[in-house]
Amino acid sequence: MNGIHPFRVLRAGPLWIANGVITGVLALLFTVFYVGANIDPVGHMTRLPVGLVNADKGDSVEGRRVNLGEQVTESIRKTTAGAGKIEWKVMDEKEMAEALGKGKLYGALVVPSGFTSSVTALSRTAATETPVRPTLTVVTNQSAGSMGSALARTATTRAAENASLHLGGELTAQAGDEAAKLPAAARLLLADPAAVTVRDGHPLDAHSGLGMTAFYYALALVVVGMLSANVISGQVDHALGYTHNDMGPLRLHRPLIRATRVQTLAISSTLMTGLSLLMGTLVMAGAVGIMGMDASHLPLLWLYSVCAIAVSGIGALALLAVFGTPGMLVATLVFIGMAVPTANATTPIQALPGFYRFLAEFEPLRQIADGIRAILYYDAQGDAGLTRGWVMMAVGLVAAVVFGFGVTGWYDRKGLHRIPAPVEPEPEQNVTPAQ
Repeated sequence: MNGIHPFRVLRAGPLWIANGVITGVLALLFTVFYVGANIDPVGHMTRLPVGLVNADKGDSVEGRRVNLGEQVTESIRKTTAGAGKIEWKVMDEKEMAEALGKGKLYGALVVPSGFTSSVTALSRTAATETPVRPTLTVVTNQSAGSMGSALARTATTRAAENASLHLGGELTAQAGDEAAKLPAAARLLLADPAAVTVRDGHPLDAHSGLGMTAFYYALALVVVGMLSANVISGQVDHALGYTHNDMGPLRLHRPLIRATRVQTLAISSTLMTGLSLLMGTLVMAGAVGIMGMDASHLPLLWLYSVCAIAVSGIGALALLAVFGTPGMLVATLVFIGMAVPTANATTPIQALPGFYRFLAEFEPLRQIADGIRAILYYDAQGDAGLTRGWVMMAVGLVAAVVFGFGVTGWYDRKGLHRIPAPVEPEPEQNVTPAQ
């Protein structure tokens, strides 16, 4: 005992400053990443992909062929072209179904096949007849993300309602005096002819979390990989004798086994790769077997889960090896702080500010979540995000290996060992006295 009370360290200014800077920056960054990404999705929305389908067959009106569906779709495209918030993709019903089934669209607007016939029938409705209102169908796609689907639904519904009013104004003007002879109900419908109905374009099973299970499952994989890296790194250091291991009141310590930084990272990465088989199995068992999450392609889901945990874990191990203790903070920012807002789940990428859209191009969680979404919701189709998920995981693994082993190898070559090697004493020299 040196007689100094432990609480005296609280008087040290550098202790407060260092911890204040680190925790303060962490609090600020998490707030900016989380709140900043979601504070105004409508204001930041740019080119949200929505289908526009005209299935109307047209009709003959006073000897000429008329297709009011074309007028409606053209009106929508013209009136919303300048805003740039919606990217209308003109397609037929088959193309729309395929795009919805791959998560390429957040929704669609469909003009049905008999739209012209239904609208023109309004002007021929007799006083004793009940007019039938034509419909425009708003198609949603919750599997692409609840918020994205909601944004598309709101924008599409507004566009359909405005198009109906625009078409009603044209029809009323064309009818002229004849419109006054129609029954009151028919005149009202002629001014706003189309009702808007909503249907789900790609229904999900009941236990799909309204399209959010893919995100939360992917988040579980990333968090498990990152936290396991922290555990494995600490346990390897303990096994090599570099650190103590506190188990409750007990402190365990092993004899020092000198290892280079490259060797330490190689040992940790090998453990992570092997244990990923166990962790991936348990994550899938917990989600599907215990909690009842709807899932198909189980062998593929298992393999993808194992690889996602391994890649996330090796990436976190590389950061820990290069940065040391601050590496866990860096890993938390990379795998959680910057990743959750840019995962294309809670908020679609098209509704994020530009900086976050840039991050989404390479953030691990987005790539992994796209692959999980393809497996769970889109029949494991490659162009639904699964191919990109595999490719980006491979790129991430190569980047982690090159970065981790490259920097730690440089540390070793520079002699920046974790514990300096003991200095060997110089051998004693026998000095023969002069004769």
